Amino acid sequence: MLELATCLLLAVLYVASLYIWSSEYNRDHPSTIKKRFVSVSVIMLIAPIFVYFHFREEISTGRTTLSQLLGMRLEKIGLAFILPLLLTVCLFLGPLSVQIWNGVWRLYIEPAYWINSFRDLIWIRNHIVAPLSEEFTYRACMMPILLLKFSTSTVIMITPLFFGVAHLHHMVERIRSGIDKRTAITISCFQFVYTTIFGIYSAFLFVRTGHFMAPFIVHAFCNHMGFPDINDLVSQPNPQRKIFYGLYIIGLITFLTLAPILSNPNLYAHNLYDSYF
Repeated sequence: MLELATCLLLAVLYVASLYIWSSEYNRDHPSTIKKRFVSVSVIMLIAPIFVYFHFREEISTGRTTLSQLLGMRLEKIGLAFILPLLLTVCLFLGPLSVQIWNGVWRLYIEPAYWINSFRDLIWIRNHIVAPLSEEFTYRACMMPILLLKFSTSTVIMITPLFFGVAHLHHMVERIRSGIDKRTAITISCFQFVYTTIFGIYSAFLFVRTGHFMAPFIVHAFCNHMGFPDINDLVSQPNPQRKIFYGLYIIGLITFLTLAPILSNPNLYAHNLYDSYF
């Protein structure tokens, strides 16, 4: 099917763009990071062309606009920033509580932390460029194309697979860095599952809010938090450990309860898609 083939091509182009540069350095070297910034920037310029190709009749007749399809709207953008972020904070209530208890929060109120972060290419990649380019390619550009042929619920399940598979290329980099194949495969498989689950959530936010801002800010926050540190949790003394266990559960329940409420399309003046959860 043309829509699936287009999205597969986009996914291949995104990953391939990271490897067009010949370099002896690993992915965290400043030279590699800068070159990949250029690569994904080019992909972000090319990707909307695919969307336009599939919607050229609708765009030419004024039934929709390319910016609207890509979720680039100013209307209700403040809510698209705050509410999905608040929802995700609920999901991470347990890990955030552990961080607060450990005093990590003090780091974030230090101006020097933010100044140094914006000077750090790895931080910029993880918190800005990667979320920006990945969400733009895998959500803003792929989802409208797939929604031409599939229901919203199907698309929410399909696009994360492109996103998850795209992260398997890290396995090659791990092996090259000296990690044994078994460990590299195990880590990559775990990452595939984790990124696919996140991709479902991110796709859900995009189709519900109609805003690119929602999955972008959530992606940046999740990259910052990383996977919950279970070792840090179980190492806590009682009764704090039991309290944190409870907060993990409360956070998950609150997230599941609020997800359909805080992502209600009416909050975002969003009516682009015909069917919702």
